[in-house]
Amino acid sequence: MSSVAARFKATAGRVHLFNLSPAPGSQSTQKRLGRGRSSGLGKTSGRGHKGQKARAGNGKPKAGFEGGQTPIVKLFPKRGFVNQNAKVYAPVNLDRIQHWIDQGRLTSSPEKPITARELLLSGCIHNVHDGIKLLGDGAEHLKTAIHITPSRASKSAIRAVEKLGGTVYCKYYNDLALRDCVKGRTDRMQAAPVRKTDILWYTSWKNRGYLSPTALSKMPLVEDRWRELSRQLLSFKTQEYEKAK
Repeated sequence: MSSVAARFKATAGRVHLFNLSPAPGSQSTQKRLGRGRSSGLGKTSGRGHKGQKARAGNGKPKAGFEGGQTPIVKLFPKRGFVNQNAKVYAPVNLDRIQHWIDQGRLTSSPEKPITARELLLSGCIHNVHDGIKLLGDGAEHLKTAIHITPSRASKSAIRAVEKLGGTVYCKYYNDLALRDCVKGRTDRMQAAPVRKTDILWYTSWKNRGYLSPTALSKMPLVEDRWRELSRQLLSFKTQEYEKAK
């Protein structure tokens, strides 16, 4: 071996410009059409004889085209409508939470309640959808005082949890806030409810809304912004309007 060849010999674990090459199987030869019958793609170039798909240009009809006859999507009438404001909540029952606690997969405290992040990471739910809704099925199996912060909660679930000394506070999440909750991000300001139905829900202590004055006085961790939001959103109850003469 000459001195020049030994000088540029590639060593194991070392990358040089002259030994770089694409990964095996990452590249393929170009498909060459119309280059003789022996190639397998000559004459009609793999398109067959005549027909719509053999023509040049846009020979592929759009999805749903049935050759000119009335497509099936037009044969069936429309029924109902799609509610653009509807939300799909991931249901969680009390017996399932108790089973996860018994296995040591879930823990809670007043300072660190169970949120959508803990439920998803522990496998208690498989998709957060538009939020978590706590349901009261299996309340007779609940033995541990849990502290949880879902998006919604049923009345039976609230009674069962508070009977054992736990707490339930429903918190509003939009898509971005729920994504930040799941990923554990705390550097962004969370959204506040803007629709009337959401404002009435999360400012009501009957629903254990986190913006209700009673919840703000009992929660161990309260942001100053929540107090200001609660004051602003509930100001309509004390406002006075001039009566028409």
